[in-house]
Amino acid sequence: MIKKISHIAIVVPDLEEAMNFWVEALGLPLNHVEHVSDQGVDVAFLPSGESEIELLEPCDQESGVARFMAKRGPGMHHICFEVGDIELVLGRLRLAGVPLINEEPTIGTGGKKIAFIHPKGTGGVLVELYELTAEESVRRLERLNDMRRRISQGSRVYAAGFLALVSGLRNTATNGNGDGSEPVKRKTEHGD
Repeated sequence: MIKKISHIAIVVPDLEEAMNFWVEALGLPLNHVEHVSDQGVDVAFLPSGESEIELLEPCDQESGVARFMAKRGPGMHHICFEVGDIELVLGRLRLAGVPLINEEPTIGTGGKKIAFIHPKGTGGVLVELYELTAEESVRRLERLNDMRRRISQGSRVYAAGFLALVSGLRNTATNGNGDGSEPVKRKTEHGD
Protein backbone atom coordinates (compact mmCIF):
# COMPACT_ATOMS: atom_id res chain seq x y z
CA MET A 1 0.00 0.00 0.00
CA ILE A 2 2.61 2.61 1.11
CA LYS A 3 5.72 2.27 -1.06
CA LYS A 4 8.01 4.89 0.49
CA ILE A 5 8.31 8.42 1.78
CA SER A 6 8.34 10.42 -1.44
CA HIS A 7 9.25 13.80 0.00
CA ILE A 8 9.14 16.14 2.93
CA ALA A 9 7.94 19.61 1.99
CA ILE A 10 9.30 22.65 3.81
CA VAL A 11 7.85 26.15 3.46
CA VAL A 12 10.47 28.88 3.03
CA PRO A 13 10.07 32.62 2.51
CA ASP A 14 12.79 32.68 -0.18
CA LEU A 15 14.10 29.74 -2.24
CA GLU A 16 17.47 31.34 -3.00
CA GLU A 17 18.13 32.03 0.66
CA ALA A 18 16.95 28.56 1.72
CA MET A 19 19.29 26.90 -0.76
CA ASN A 20 22.23 28.49 1.05
CA PHE A 21 21.62 25.90 3.76
CA TRP A 22 20.06 22.92 1.93
CA VAL A 23 22.32 22.93 -1.15
CA GLU A 24 25.45 24.93 -0.27
CA ALA A 25 25.98 24.02 3.41
CA LEU A 26 24.25 20.63 3.70
CA GLY A 27 25.20 19.47 0.21
CA LEU A 28 21.90 18.18 -1.19
CA PRO A 29 21.84 18.37 -4.99
CA LEU A 30 19.32 20.67 -6.68
CA ASN A 31 17.40 18.58 -9.20
CA HIS A 32 15.19 21.35 -10.58
CA VAL A 33 12.89 24.23 -9.71
CA GLU A 34 9.29 24.31 -10.86
CA HIS A 35 6.47 26.86 -10.72
CA VAL A 36 3.18 25.23 -9.67
CA SER A 37 0.61 27.89 -10.53
CA ASP A 38 -2.47 26.04 -9.26
CA GLN A 39 -0.88 25.83 -5.78
CA GLY A 40 0.70 29.30 -5.92
CA VAL A 41 4.25 28.10 -5.19
CA ASP A 42 7.70 27.74 -6.63
CA VAL A 43 9.21 24.40 -5.67
CA ALA A 44 12.87 23.35 -5.50
CA PHE A 45 13.38 19.57 -5.64
CA LEU A 46 16.39 18.27 -3.67
CA PRO A 47 16.91 14.49 -3.91
CA SER A 48 18.11 12.58 -0.87
CA GLY A 49 18.41 8.85 -1.45
CA GLU A 50 15.06 7.53 -2.64
CA SER A 51 13.24 10.57 -1.25
CA GLU A 52 13.35 14.33 -1.74
CA ILE A 53 13.21 17.52 0.20
CA GLU A 54 10.85 19.97 -1.49
CA LEU A 55 11.31 23.62 -0.65
CA LEU A 56 8.07 25.57 -1.18
CA GLU A 57 8.14 29.34 -1.66
CA PRO A 58 4.67 30.88 -1.81
CA CYS A 59 4.31 33.24 -4.79
CA ASP A 60 0.58 33.89 -4.34
CA GLN A 61 -0.30 35.38 -0.97
CA GLU A 62 -3.80 33.86 -1.21
CA SER A 63 -2.50 30.30 -1.59
CA GLY A 64 -2.82 27.66 1.10
CA VAL A 65 0.98 27.55 1.48
CA ALA A 66 1.13 31.34 2.02
CA ARG A 67 -1.65 31.15 4.62
CA PHE A 68 0.18 28.24 6.29
CA MET A 69 3.41 30.28 6.51
CA ALA A 70 1.57 33.39 7.76
CA LYS A 71 0.00 31.33 10.55
CA ARG A 72 2.85 28.97 11.46
CA GLY A 73 5.98 30.51 9.94
CA PRO A 74 8.57 28.71 7.84
CA GLY A 75 9.13 25.02 8.48
CA MET A 76 7.78 21.59 7.68
CA HIS A 77 4.61 21.79 5.62
CA HIS A 78 3.78 18.15 4.82
CA ILE A 79 5.09 14.65 4.39
CA CYS A 80 4.26 12.73 1.21
CA PHE A 81 3.93 8.98 0.78
CA GLU A 82 4.05 7.23 -2.59
CA VAL A 83 1.27 4.66 -2.86
CA GLY A 84 0.48 1.98 -5.42
CA ASP A 85 -3.26 2.71 -5.70
CA ILE A 86 -4.37 6.10 -4.39
CA GLU A 87 -8.10 5.42 -4.83
CA LEU A 88 -7.78 2.27 -2.70
CA VAL A 89 -5.93 4.16 0.06
CA LEU A 90 -8.46 7.02 0.04
CA GLY A 91 -11.32 4.50 0.26
CA ARG A 92 -9.67 2.82 3.22
CA LEU A 93 -9.17 6.17 4.97
CA ARG A 94 -12.80 7.19 4.34
CA LEU A 95 -13.97 3.89 5.88
CA ALA A 96 -11.78 4.60 8.91
CA GLY A 97 -13.39 8.04 9.29
CA VAL A 98 -10.19 9.98 8.54
CA PRO A 99 -10.95 13.53 7.33
CA LEU A 100 -9.66 14.16 3.82
CA ILE A 101 -8.89 17.43 2.10
CA ASN A 102 -9.21 15.72 -1.30
CA GLU A 103 -12.00 13.13 -1.50
CA GLU A 104 -10.78 12.28 -5.01
CA PRO A 105 -7.22 12.52 -6.36
CA THR A 106 -6.17 15.51 -8.44
CA ILE A 107 -3.25 15.81 -10.83
CA GLY A 108 -0.13 17.27 -9.25
CA THR A 109 3.35 18.17 -10.47
CA GLY A 110 4.64 15.88 -13.15
CA GLY A 111 1.22 14.35 -13.81
CA LYS A 112 1.04 12.20 -10.70
CA LYS A 113 -2.24 11.64 -8.85
CA ILE A 114 -2.24 13.37 -5.47
CA ALA A 115 -4.55 13.79 -2.48
CA PHE A 116 -4.11 15.41 0.92
CA ILE A 117 -5.24 14.08 4.28
CA HIS A 118 -6.43 16.70 6.77
CA PRO A 119 -4.13 17.25 9.79
CA LYS A 120 -7.16 16.77 12.09
CA GLY A 121 -7.00 13.05 11.28
CA THR A 122 -3.23 12.60 11.46
CA GLY A 123 -2.28 14.11 14.80
CA GLY A 124 -1.53 17.54 13.33
CA VAL A 125 0.59 16.63 10.29
CA LEU A 126 -0.54 17.42 6.75
CA VAL A 127 -0.06 14.21 4.75
CA GLU A 128 0.03 13.95 0.97
CA LEU A 129 -0.44 10.71 -0.95
CA TYR A 130 0.69 10.29 -4.51
CA GLU A 131 0.57 7.67 -7.18
CA LEU A 132 2.84 7.69 -10.21
CA THR A 133 1.03 7.72 -13.54
CA ALA A 134 2.14 6.80 -17.04
CA GLU A 135 1.98 10.43 -18.16
CA GLU A 136 4.34 11.65 -15.41
CA SER A 137 7.50 10.97 -17.43
CA VAL A 138 5.92 12.65 -20.49
CA ARG A 139 4.92 15.75 -18.48
CA ARG A 140 8.36 16.02 -16.85
CA LEU A 141 9.97 15.83 -20.31
CA GLU A 142 7.59 18.51 -21.62
CA ARG A 143 8.46 20.80 -18.68
CA LEU A 144 12.18 20.16 -19.18
CA ASN A 145 11.89 21.03 -22.87
CA ASP A 146 9.88 24.16 -22.01
CA MET A 147 12.56 25.19 -19.51
CA ARG A 148 15.28 24.62 -22.12
CA ARG A 149 13.32 26.75 -24.61
CA ARG A 150 12.92 29.59 -22.09
CA ILE A 151 16.63 29.44 -21.18
CA SER A 152 17.56 29.45 -24.86
CA GLN A 153 15.32 32.45 -25.55
CA GLY A 154 16.68 34.20 -22.46
CA SER A 155 20.23 33.46 -23.60
CA ARG A 156 19.57 35.13 -26.95
CA VAL A 157 18.15 38.19 -25.20
CA TYR A 158 21.12 38.35 -22.82
CA ALA A 159 23.56 37.88 -25.72
CA ALA A 160 21.93 40.74 -27.67
CA GLY A 161 22.07 42.94 -24.57
CA PHE A 162 25.71 42.06 -24.01
CA LEU A 163 26.58 42.83 -27.63
CA ALA A 164 24.81 46.20 -27.35
CA LEU A 165 26.77 46.94 -24.18
CA VAL A 166 30.08 46.04 -25.84
CA SER A 167 29.19 48.13 -28.89
CA GLY A 168 28.34 51.09 -26.66
CA LEU A 169 31.61 50.73 -24.76
CA ARG A 170 33.51 50.51 -28.04
CA ASN A 171 31.83 53.72 -29.28
CA THR A 172 32.67 55.46 -26.02
CA ALA A 173 36.29 54.38 -26.24
CA THR A 174 36.52 55.46 -29.90
CA ASN A 175 35.04 58.96 -29.65
CA GLY A 176 35.44 59.71 -25.97
CA ASN A 177 31.99 61.27 -25.71
CA GLY A 178 30.00 58.32 -24.49
CA ASP A 179 26.99 59.55 -26.44
CA GLY A 180 27.72 58.11 -29.87
CA SER A 181 28.44 61.55 -31.42
CA GLU A 182 31.46 62.44 -33.48
CA PRO A 183 34.66 63.00 -31.50
CA VAL A 184 35.29 66.57 -30.39
CA LYS A 185 38.63 67.97 -31.54
CA ARG A 186 40.35 69.70 -28.69
CA LYS A 187 42.68 72.60 -29.19
CA THR A 188 46.24 72.11 -28.05
CA GLU A 189 48.65 74.68 -26.68
CA HIS A 190 49.95 75.33 -30.19
CA GLY A 191 46.51 76.23 -31.56
CA ASP A 192 46.06 73.00 -33.54
